[in-house]
Amino acid sequence: MLYHLLFPLRDVYSVFNVFQYITFRTIYATITALLLGLLFGPYLIRRLSSLRINQRVREYGPPNHKSKEGTPTMGGLLIILSVVVPTLLWANLTNPYIWIMVFVTLGFGAVGFLDDYLKLTREGRGLKPGEKFLLQTLIATFVVLLLIFSNFDTDVSVPFFKEVRIDMGWFYLPFAVFVIVGASNAVNLTDGLDGLAIGPVTITSATYMLFAYLAGHSRLAAYLQIPHVPGSGELAIFAGAMVGASLAFLWYNTYPAQIFMGDIGSLALGGAIGTLAIITKQEFLLTIVGGIFVVEALSVIFQVGSYRLRGKRVFRMAPIHHHFELKGWSEPKITVRFWIISLILSLIAISTLKLR
Repeated sequence: MLYHLLFPLRDVYSVFNVFQYITFRTIYATITALLLGLLFGPYLIRRLSSLRINQRVREYGPPNHKSKEGTPTMGGLLIILSVVVPTLLWANLTNPYIWIMVFVTLGFGAVGFLDDYLKLTREGRGLKPGEKFLLQTLIATFVVLLLIFSNFDTDVSVPFFKEVRIDMGWFYLPFAVFVIVGASNAVNLTDGLDGLAIGPVTITSATYMLFAYLAGHSRLAAYLQIPHVPGSGELAIFAGAMVGASLAFLWYNTYPAQIFMGDIGSLALGGAIGTLAIITKQEFLLTIVGGIFVVEALSVIFQVGSYRLRGKRVFRMAPIHHHFELKGWSEPKITVRFWIISLILSLIAISTLKLR
């Protein structure tokens, strides 16, 4: 909105010429998201508390989590507000990728909202796994079909191999849907400790902010030998807003948390990250930069599979962060160590720009 209002005035006031630069608008989208989150955070916490929209702790969860009972949840409302508003303010709204990202964020957020709401009204019983998966799949399928019918490339690149490009044709549809839905659920599974999920989300968003800018810049993409996606550079603004919103939420979600994001936040953030990976043509890279989310999801899959096949557990409790809790690690220690690992994985992902 600001881009469309102020950039046309560049011929009268040259200072507004800065609005043509994606880097400038990304910086201020990040700052705007951060300020929005910090400003409205206390109000939302008080409001959710007054409405008794509080966390309910599972009976079969770690014993020390009983102290979290009563903490306001559905803080994802703050995240979504802090992502969408700055994006609409600073982005070029004629770019279709911007609207796709907004749709995915709101769509997956709506699924999460429904799940959170049902948990509050049905004594902890939210959407059934099949119902949640179906709704996520429908949203992701619509988005991927929209991309495919707009002549979006259906080939995928492989990190570390500059000349390996695989054209998947219509097989790209289930693949891309899997990436989006898988990322959404993986972030959801990671959201089990104070600040645990939002830290890697911040790092992953910052990494894809860089890749979005590079993919949208024809010369830089050619120099680095990565897929060039015209128009994708504008997504750096959306990713920047995600970084700012995540940092603001972390301010209130760090140990001991004053608010939890709930499914409305985790599903929306995960879906957005997966879609960023799709549009920037860095789908496989998500397994590296989002390695924490991958490990968390795999730990649940291995745990369930092992118990059904062998009647034995692989971990003391899944997702894997609960395993470390039961081993005696303190919650802040687990969280910070997972952040460190996420940062290292992000650096490895960025290194693929040259290691080709």
